[in-house]
Amino acid sequence: MRVLILISLLFPLAAGALARGVSARVEPWLATWLMAGAALLLAGTSCGALGLLVLSPLVRMPWLAGLGHWSSTIVADAGLPGGWTSLVAAVALGAALLATLAFAVRRGRALADVRRHARALPGDGGELVVTGDAAADAYAVPGRPGRIVVSTGMLDVLDDLGRTALLAHERAHLNARHHWFTAASRLAAAANPLVRPLASAVEYSVERWADESAALAVGDRRLVARAIASAAIAAKATKAAQARAGAFGMLGGARDALSGRGLFGRVGIWLGLGRRDGLAGAGAGAGPVPRRDGLAGAGPVPRRVAALLAPAPTRRGGLPAIAASLIFLGAAALCAMLAADHLQDLISFAHASAN
Repeated sequence: MRVLILISLLFPLAAGALARGVSARVEPWLATWLMAGAALLLAGTSCGALGLLVLSPLVRMPWLAGLGHWSSTIVADAGLPGGWTSLVAAVALGAALLATLAFAVRRGRALADVRRHARALPGDGGELVVTGDAAADAYAVPGRPGRIVVSTGMLDVLDDLGRTALLAHERAHLNARHHWFTAASRLAAAANPLVRPLASAVEYSVERWADESAALAVGDRRLVARAIASAAIAAKATKAAQARAGAFGMLGGARDALSGRGLFGRVGIWLGLGRRDGLAGAGAGAGPVPRRDGLAGAGPVPRRVAALLAPAPTRRGGLPAIAASLIFLGAAALCAMLAADHLQDLISFAHASAN
């Protein structure tokens, strides 16, 4: 049991390697699902392993054994972890639970704020809202209804086809509910900071997912790449990144969703992916950098443009990465379940011996 718990706690250390392999080789929509699920699974199994360490000394206590009608002697002789190990685990688990609860509360408040904001946007209640802002900006606001907000400054720098690509990108964010993927992965990162690379990679992959959806909608990958580059240059020139931090903008971005900075106060916490770096460096939360020629250390926008100029990703090309990831995650889940099953079997045996 000790070994299984230790292995369960070590699995999240591979989150960075998992994120790099999946985001570079797997179709964006599938990569998003896989990495968000991996973040939740690794955070859950590691917290579960901490819980087992906390329970180990408790089940040896005679008063608890009396309540449960099992033999405390048999449990004590089983060599379960205890002492300082359990104390450290209790502190770590408590911190994880508090961090998760705090994040959930912030996201819940932001959800209420963003829905109010969506309802308060000008217009006739339709999907598209055009603002008179001269700064180039575009972002999606999930809600009921979801809205796409575009500034006149952004519309002025794009031609008709570019505007179509932009709207298709934003619409993809709304239709695929990308905010839930980023929320789930950030919740996992709050519980276990070791899975933050996966959360950052999810924030990048939802942008790639929206890019590919836009390319499919307009039928021209190069057109979408040009639109992204034009939008990035315009936003950088007008310093829209400092003025706004919409979550799912055409530029994507690198906001840490836990930072609390954003376009609409707490709305930015729930939606924001980060400051938009345009064509500059990757910045925090930009996701793993694929090791392609000339892209090592590049920011998210150049990487997205390069991906669109390359052939469309295929499911077959990502099969090795998918298979390796599923085997890895299956092993993580199996170790956690075996550790829990070992403790359950021990208590069942002690219960049978006492009766």
